[in-house]
Amino acid sequence: MLTYNVRGENIEVTDAIRSYVEKRISKLNKFFESSVEATAHVNLKVYPDKTGKVEVTIPLNYLTLRAEETSPDLYASIDLVTDKLERQVRKFKTKINRKSREKGFAPIEVTTTTDETADAADEDNSLQVVRTKRVSLKPMDPQEAILQMDMLGHNFFIFEDAETNGTSIVYKRRDGRYGLIETDE
Repeated sequence: MLTYNVRGENIEVTDAIRSYVEKRISKLNKFFESSVEATAHVNLKVYPDKTGKVEVTIPLNYLTLRAEETSPDLYASIDLVTDKLERQVRKFKTKINRKSREKGFAPIEVTTTTDETADAADEDNSLQVVRTKRVSLKPMDPQEAILQMDMLGHNFFIFEDAETNGTSIVYKRRDGRYGLIETDE
């Protein structure tokens, strides 16, 4: 069951907007087990050029779903974000879960925490850590890690290699292909 945290920047979140967001995102409930409890964090922004941006993040204990979309119509952006999230869930369900079940692994868990520091005067801004993430490394193969990375929209992804039991990193290269960094332990 999804709960909703809807907030707006440069826009007042009216009951109509809130109910439309909840109605559209609640379509994703059909993909989850009834025991799943998650909060959908929805951020609505309106820019001076009258375009609306919608960002949705749904952290689950085995996956973080995230999508954003900008268009001249805020409601259209909500629809497009919902479609992106639905594609992500379908992709996850069909590819990652199938491979995990075949190999006998538990589902992937990603836990995120954010720590933004407000004391920028004391530190050099170019070397300041503004966000910290903690991840639980789950065994998977590099192909699964690439799928996770693409689904999250990141340029790299850290995981535990199922074959070597070592920590590895996949990353997206400038030419569009992927690289793999394996650690010596």
